[in-house]
Amino acid sequence: MVSRPRPLTDEKMQAIPYKEGDSFPSGYLHLLRQLGEGTYRGWMNVQFPDTEVLKPFAEYDIWEHDEDSPITQQQIAECVAIGTTVDGDFLAIHPQTEQLIWLPRHDEQVKALTLQERELQDEGIYAMVLDEIYRLVYGNEQEGAIYYEPWSNAQSHLFLRLPPDKGRLSLEELAAMCRMDFPADQIVENEYTCLLFYQEMGGYIRFNYAYGQEVGLFYNHDAQQLLTLMEQWLLSKGCERYAEHTR
Repeated sequence: MVSRPRPLTDEKMQAIPYKEGDSFPSGYLHLLRQLGEGTYRGWMNVQFPDTEVLKPFAEYDIWEHDEDSPITQQQIAECVAIGTTVDGDFLAIHPQTEQLIWLPRHDEQVKALTLQERELQDEGIYAMVLDEIYRLVYGNEQEGAIYYEPWSNAQSHLFLRLPPDKGRLSLEELAAMCRMDFPADQIVENEYTCLLFYQEMGGYIRFNYAYGQEVGLFYNHDAQQLLTLMEQWLLSKGCERYAEHTR
């Protein structure tokens, strides 16, 4: 857990649009009840069921529909979206077909996903379901740490910039020094980015290797003391203030 869970209230859970035939994936509703909406492994946004977001897509020829398609173009309007990826793909259910539907952002074919049957209904089961979906869609295992980032209106982010001046630290060197001075609860690192997670902070520091200059701090409002300490440390290593936003 990147930060504290944000479980949905009983009132919110009772407002879930439910029709006869709806078949949510194993553990999905339990995760919402226990942890709340959020982002899984920086990939899938787990969201409250949405009966409206896909309706406009029934009017557009975004996907091809033939005899092998799990749903018709008109049936897109009947789908209930339960997730979106950071790339813009939709994960949905269709009440009449009782199938889990994948509507890809960068492909012309809508897919039906057949998952393994699971009897338990805890939030960990839905994590397994999402990992299985990733394998079915992309044909391989998702690499890196397993984490969940609950969404919160109390979270903000601050951006700093490490100028590419000769003789200064590289972003990779800065990230390595940060790991030493501020041991993280979880680390995710690849050639494009480095994420250092801190539960006390209610978020993480992101070193954007792909851009080469950007450092982002994502934090809860009540972690201001730790944020100030980390910001001052980064400024002492050559970073500059860039912009601050609240989401």
